[in-house]
Amino acid sequence: MLAAVTEQATADDTKLEVKGLNFFYGDFKALNDINLVVPENRITALIGPSGCGKSTMIRVFNRMYDLVPRTRVEGQVLLDGEDVVSDRTDVVSLRQRVGMVFQRPNPFPMSIYDNVAYGPRILGQRKNMEEVVERSLRQAALWDEVKDRLKRSALGLSGGQQQRLVIARVLAVQPEVILMDEPASALDPVATLKIEELAQELKKDYTIVIVTHNMQQAARTSDYTAFLMMATERYGELIEYGPTTEIFNRPQNKLTEDYITGRFG
Repeated sequence: MLAAVTEQATADDTKLEVKGLNFFYGDFKALNDINLVVPENRITALIGPSGCGKSTMIRVFNRMYDLVPRTRVEGQVLLDGEDVVSDRTDVVSLRQRVGMVFQRPNPFPMSIYDNVAYGPRILGQRKNMEEVVERSLRQAALWDEVKDRLKRSALGLSGGQQQRLVIARVLAVQPEVILMDEPASALDPVATLKIEELAQELKKDYTIVIVTHNMQQAARTSDYTAFLMMATERYGELIEYGPTTEIFNRPQNKLTEDYITGRFG
């Protein structure tokens, strides 16, 4: 099944390019022949029913699959033209360039300050840590709420604050790409809105890929949308990809139209 592509990013603004990507968990094929261009300084949303491979795909982008036994990848994922799934890739360097925010906030059981400083310290940075922490918390729209309690436990923050803290922790190592896997699904509507507004600000400096089941969220926040679905052969395929306005207003594939209008999924 070939994806209908309404418009691709140009070569000049491509940050990530996926070419012929197949991914396997043991004998199970989770992704089949995915081809996708992720433009720089934009938000690209991955939508589709549960089990279609959305989360798997973003975990390929920063090699999280290395932590799972018996996984295998075929094809290429190019970050600024460099194949990140190659055996020659420095995975530590890759995960600094491509950060991940998970579905549920996962602050470390340490102070707010130490959460943000953790990544730079691991990378050997020791100087100007106060500046790094403040800059990252400001970027994550959290500084004003926590500046007077930086030495307190991060576990005392609300769910929405914890998720923004996790984003600040990612920002502290100065990534180029931020992957977000359902970052607001565990949050209330007010906290969700703050995460969405934050993503809009962050895309000025970062490339963002977000997995979401929330069609309204994808329509509100993303510039490009990719719709994935399980094929009859039981693997995830890219059905349609293009500018979000085109996908939601003028989808080319009937499956896309049925999904975004709630007829299935």
